[in-house]
Amino acid sequence: MGLVYRTLVRPMLVFQDSEKAHTRSVRMLRLFSNNRLTRVFLSAVYKTRKKLEVPLFGDVYQHPFGLAAGMDKKGEAINGWDAIGLSFAEIGGVTMLEQTGNPKPRMFRSSKHKALVNRMGFNNPGSENMQVRLQNHFERFGKPKIPIWLNLGKSKLTDNQNAHTDYSTTLGRLWDYTDVFVVNVSSPNTPNLRDLQGEEELRKIILECVKINSQKAKEIGSSAKPILVKVAPDMSFEQLERVTTVAMESGCAGIVATNTTISRPNELESDEKLQETGGMSGQPVKDMSTQFIRHIYQYTNGQFPIVGVGGIMNANDAWEKITAGASLLQAYSGFVFEGPSLAKAVVSGLETKLRQHGLDRIEDAIGLWHKENE
Repeated sequence: MGLVYRTLVRPMLVFQDSEKAHTRSVRMLRLFSNNRLTRVFLSAVYKTRKKLEVPLFGDVYQHPFGLAAGMDKKGEAINGWDAIGLSFAEIGGVTMLEQTGNPKPRMFRSSKHKALVNRMGFNNPGSENMQVRLQNHFERFGKPKIPIWLNLGKSKLTDNQNAHTDYSTTLGRLWDYTDVFVVNVSSPNTPNLRDLQGEEELRKIILECVKINSQKAKEIGSSAKPILVKVAPDMSFEQLERVTTVAMESGCAGIVATNTTISRPNELESDEKLQETGGMSGQPVKDMSTQFIRHIYQYTNGQFPIVGVGGIMNANDAWEKITAGASLLQAYSGFVFEGPSLAKAVVSGLETKLRQHGLDRIEDAIGLWHKENE
């Protein structure tokens, strides 16, 4: 099915507006996965039967591969991500207030370089509407079969001084419906958002989220849920270390590396679509994110869980990030360029990699690069 997508479907996407193609794809997945019969068909075609279990964040993930934020901003296709074989899905980003995002066009695609540029600007229904959406989904279908993560963003109308209230309000409203929260202070498409990666600002946001998280857990007598921080690939290693330290000291459970980049390598200069303003994801970000993963792993002695995201198009890319130090993986652009069979191909390839290296568990491969290069 992956070959069919690459040879028939992907060439057709060249003639479609990127955002419209994205919206159609998510809606189509929602349509097929919300129907019991077609959901069974999706699972039969795309879902892997292999298990590469990763116990982390209070769950046992069937394998390391999940969906990155931005693909399913409204949580429309929750059933679909499980049906095509992902072990978890991150929905959003969601902000406290509803917002339409930046003016269109705001998404651009380069098939040649397997890269996307977006300046969406956290377009989303807002936390109150999202609460209703997720409640309706739970009432109709029950609790999702895979862990659902929530990407927390800041509303454009909220100034940075009050960002902690914006993030924590969304966390509180959607606490009942998600398993892991990701504090996104690294999107380049909301003015001054990346300023929140400063030590003082970030600590204030995390501590307020931890406070609300604890209150919600206490109300029902359960454990607090994991909170992660998502970082940008455009900071220095020194800045990355400071952010990592703040995350660890403030009670975060891990870090997501990385978000999109505002940089453009010289070899992309001839591609007009990739010169558009916004964050770039996809293959050109692969090495940047892997370098960040290696640095975080080394800086924390492998004691702080890392979620690797950026340019994963196949099992080799996934293996590179795991051996660099990532415990879990996410993809967004990979699904655009490789299609819905990506998860099955990656998990199958990872199992082959384990056999080739004489390893029994995927956990044994986490940080392997560091051991081999000591």
